[in-house]
Amino acid sequence: MTGDRKAAGRTRSEFVSRVTYHVSRWRVLLFLCTLHASAATIADRFNAGLAAYQAGEFAEAARVFRDCASAQPASGTFQNLGNAEWQRGQTGNAILAWERALWVNPFERNARNNLRFARETAQLEAPELTWYEVGSAWLPAHWWAWIAAGSLWLVVGTLTLPAILRWRKATWQQAIAALGLAVFLLSIPAHAGVQTRSRVGFVLEKDTPLRLTPTSEAEAVTRLAAGEPGRWVRARGNYVFIRTNRGAGWVERGQFALVCSK
Repeated sequence: MTGDRKAAGRTRSEFVSRVTYHVSRWRVLLFLCTLHASAATIADRFNAGLAAYQAGEFAEAARVFRDCASAQPASGTFQNLGNAEWQRGQTGNAILAWERALWVNPFERNARNNLRFARETAQLEAPELTWYEVGSAWLPAHWWAWIAAGSLWLVVGTLTLPAILRWRKATWQQAIAALGLAVFLLSIPAHAGVQTRSRVGFVLEKDTPLRLTPTSEAEAVTRLAAGEPGRWVRARGNYVFIRTNRGAGWVERGQFALVCSK
């Protein structure tokens, strides 16, 4: 009887293990199918946006590209969104979209050229960046954290592994450690620049009032043009306090957006 019980217990255990294994496989397959379907859906919507743009339906194209960018941010999507917004006369939204394209991919030449043309046409200034913010814009924003972490581990590994493995110290090990340390030190200002540059945004609507206090009845210090840059300082209710080249004050949330969308 005892042997039968043990055999039955083993049989139940094997059955449960097999069921668990097959359920896990089906979950993985379902997840992969969901990812494939999602990618296909975004691709179809992107193509629909291109078709709408080519047909001259710029408002519809902008809506579709905006949805695609929200679902899966990509420099090409932001680039096309900026084109559609520009064609329908939304200068602020166009500049914001092209700036977001460069945030994702600083090597997006079309977005850079479009920004230069748009600012010359609308007589707008580019954001004033510090030296470390300029450096942070050389590579995609998320790369700097990986570079800092990778270079630091390279230094630690190069210095500690020879002692742990009782290797003889070599000149090339010290050279690699020095190179890793130099890269790490250079990546710190760039990483800081990414954080401060994420507070840069742009005015979306023309003649946006820059108010003294966060109320609709407050006096306007000046009026900002669509596409004008500013820095987000703090928020209160439905208003945000920004600093621009023409002063500081409060604007409504819907009239200002950050390049680094959160």
